[in-house]
Amino acid sequence: MSDSNSSINKNTANNLLRRDVRFLGHILGEVLVHQGGNELLVIVENIREMSKNLRAQYSTEMYDEFKETITSLAPEKRHQVIRAFAIYFQLINIAEQNHRIRRKRDYERSAGENVQPGSIEDVVRDLKNQQINAVEVQEMLQGISLELVMTAHPTEATRRAVLDIHQRIANQVMELDNPNLTFREREQLRDKLMGEVITLWQTDELRDRKPTVIDEVHNGLYYFDETLFDVLPEVYQELERCLQIYYPEQSWHAPIYMKFGSWIGGDRDGNPSVTSKVTWETLTLHRKLALQKYDELLNEFTTHLSFSKNIVEVTQELLDSIQVDREHLDLRNHEVWRNEKEPYRIKIVYMLQKIRNAADSSINSLQKYNSPVEFLADLKIIDRSLRNHFADFIADDYVVKLIRQVELFGFHLASLDIRQHSKEHEAAMTEILAKMSICPDYSALAEEDKIKLLSGLLTEPRPITTPYMDYSESTQECLNVYRVVKQAQQEFGLNCVSSYLISMAEAASDLLEVLVFGKEAGLYRQEADGSVTCTLQSVPLFETIDDLHAAPDIMRTLYQIPAYRNSLVSTNHLQEIMLGYSDSNKDGGVITANWELRVALRSITEAASENGVKLKFFHGRGGALGRGGMPLNRSILAQPADTIGGGIKITEQGEVLSSRYSMKGIAYRSLEQATSALLIAALNARNPQIEESEEQWETIMRDISEKAQTKYQDLIFRDPDFLTFFKESTPLPELGELNIGSRPSKRKNSDRFEDLRAIPWVFAWTQSRYLLPAWYAAGTGLYSFYQGKEENLTIMKDMYENWSFFRSLIDNLQMAMAKADLLIAKEYGSMIKDAAIAERIFNEIKEEYEKTSDLILKISGQQEILDNVPVIQESIRLRNPYVDPLSYLQVQLVTELRAERERDEDDTLLIREVLLTINGIAAGLRNTG
Repeated sequence: MSDSNSSINKNTANNLLRRDVRFLGHILGEVLVHQGGNELLVIVENIREMSKNLRAQYSTEMYDEFKETITSLAPEKRHQVIRAFAIYFQLINIAEQNHRIRRKRDYERSAGENVQPGSIEDVVRDLKNQQINAVEVQEMLQGISLELVMTAHPTEATRRAVLDIHQRIANQVMELDNPNLTFREREQLRDKLMGEVITLWQTDELRDRKPTVIDEVHNGLYYFDETLFDVLPEVYQELERCLQIYYPEQSWHAPIYMKFGSWIGGDRDGNPSVTSKVTWETLTLHRKLALQKYDELLNEFTTHLSFSKNIVEVTQELLDSIQVDREHLDLRNHEVWRNEKEPYRIKIVYMLQKIRNAADSSINSLQKYNSPVEFLADLKIIDRSLRNHFADFIADDYVVKLIRQVELFGFHLASLDIRQHSKEHEAAMTEILAKMSICPDYSALAEEDKIKLLSGLLTEPRPITTPYMDYSESTQECLNVYRVVKQAQQEFGLNCVSSYLISMAEAASDLLEVLVFGKEAGLYRQEADGSVTCTLQSVPLFETIDDLHAAPDIMRTLYQIPAYRNSLVSTNHLQEIMLGYSDSNKDGGVITANWELRVALRSITEAASENGVKLKFFHGRGGALGRGGMPLNRSILAQPADTIGGGIKITEQGEVLSSRYSMKGIAYRSLEQATSALLIAALNARNPQIEESEEQWETIMRDISEKAQTKYQDLIFRDPDFLTFFKESTPLPELGELNIGSRPSKRKNSDRFEDLRAIPWVFAWTQSRYLLPAWYAAGTGLYSFYQGKEENLTIMKDMYENWSFFRSLIDNLQMAMAKADLLIAKEYGSMIKDAAIAERIFNEIKEEYEKTSDLILKISGQQEILDNVPVIQESIRLRNPYVDPLSYLQVQLVTELRAERERDEDDTLLIREVLLTINGIAAGLRNTG
């Protein structure tokens, strides 16, 4: 396809996006008239136009008129105006997501003339062009590994009922592209969409209660049920298709390189609602969904596998397996297929019964599938038989995909990680050892003494707990978790739980404690020959800047402890280590967090290499920029190439789940790009190309980081008025009423900054339009090297052009700067009681914002922020006039609400309106926490 054709197609596609936005906007306008009269539409349009004009040409008179219009709205109309703007953003987000799918389909429609950048075919073709042979490609596939881990972090502000409506609207809008629609069908589609938008208008977008942990588990399972169970194997199929095209000399079956995990129901850090019983129920629900999906697919097989022995010759292997099933299986729920000439259907009836019996421990093992391996064996018997009579197209279309699904999801669906705070383990260990008269006060021991004691306990065959002793509730629950993990591994397979994450890991003893508790439940065993079997790995989570500094030496200490090192034999000497992006950012600022994480990756890798240990890094990225958020493929490529050899895990949090995985087309594109990024990273690791200047750049970056950290901490930790500024100028106190997660927003019932979780910290700054955690102190750090010297600017430009780390850092800063808006942010200062504090700190933030913007433009050589990504630049520009009214309204409403509460009054309508503005701004900026 020529460049001119490509340009025409791109313009056509963009016109279709504008068509969809206008179309949905007109429908919303009609709904406003239908539900609130023409007066409501006039008010909304007037506010929108005024906001747009204020953005285009600011004047004090225009600003005063706009504020007067906003503040004079009657409560009933105000409520409707808020909802109108919020729903507009929901519809625009749907249109933009659909457009991403449309663009991918446009590439595919070109029938190979134009391969989409970032696609699997793009990277496989590139491998072929670089003379990478099939053997090398196979080695690369064997060496890559990605696990995407869903978390229940409370950043998904949208209700499930609303997401379901979004899904229906998206499907109907996509149908507008169908050229075969008649005039009548198009009118009917419009009426359907009108009905859906009315339903959206009349559906409460606010939750009336906090979700339970099991509610959150069901929310996570929704994505497996709706998209991932189908989409993930399709990505594997596409990889194999492309490999077959470019490397036809080999038959391809890709190894398992990408899968999903979950924290939902396993993450108990700071969430007392996640009990051992909840964890067991979570694992049961995982298995239930997996078996249900296999049941559905086998039923579908019955329709398609109607082959008759009168026409084809099936394998004796298939007939023998049917005979074995007949001898052992009691068909309770189904009668045997009556047509004896249709062996596949007969076989599937038996397979269905064995799947339905799989979860019943009371049923004889010969009458059920005891493991996915047994299920796979039967599927492969069917596959071989189909190919034997040349029904290979049917085998490829149905059986091969199901085989891949079983390989990916097993009977456990997804691995569940357990997470708990290190202090909880220490408290339980202290109580247990005191009761058993082993150590009077374990917590008071020096670290060396703790290591010595715990190492001894790991090699001591006798237990340290007894069922005849009473423990405190928290200690008993701590022990119960390990017993549940052991029971789960026996019931659901070893892969159902294999990682135990330790929050705030600060010492080697924190990891040894988990192994000692695991030993009590049989998860760590020293065999008679001295070897160790360990089925639950201790995974440290290094979160703060100090923890990142200490991490390499902590791991070196552990690798030198025989009892610990022997535990790694079970994982083929692979150690998982998690790095926290949220708390390191909150602790040191965005520049320092990014730099220190990079340094930690390298130094922890070096410590492992010295000891013959491979590493799997787990990157705890949030959805927002202030918590390490970025597109999935970029987050993979952002890692130093030499740190991904043992595989990587990445958290998928909050609103990221719905934006990436609620629609099949978007989910496919995201996972396809991830596959492409993994292969590029693997290629880079094989052929490392280190710039000669990189050592100099790293020295420069170290100094920039130090200056940025000082600037950041001067404001956040050392300014006595900062916490007042933060709490009073953001909707932080009101966020907790949004009911978006089962977990409290603080680790303790405390007003200390240290106890505030990173998620509400980022969410609050996003709402107030500062987005401070995503950029603050970057300008000071960068300027400390620049110093107004052209020769230094030339070096920084070179860093931006040729160093992926620095480019990614600057581009993320650009995104944050573009979304931040200090003109609106200043409005939030009116909520601060002390005007002097408000003005002083705002001016300090403003000065840093201007310094950061100026340097980003100088380094990138751009005229405006985000000139490098014009699509996003334009999207933000078009969205801002619609977000602004919600921000002004939020300031007014929060001010009124706080005044009422100071008088010990509460207005439920006022609270609702505040929460609706929070939802609306989150949708408009496409970020919560």
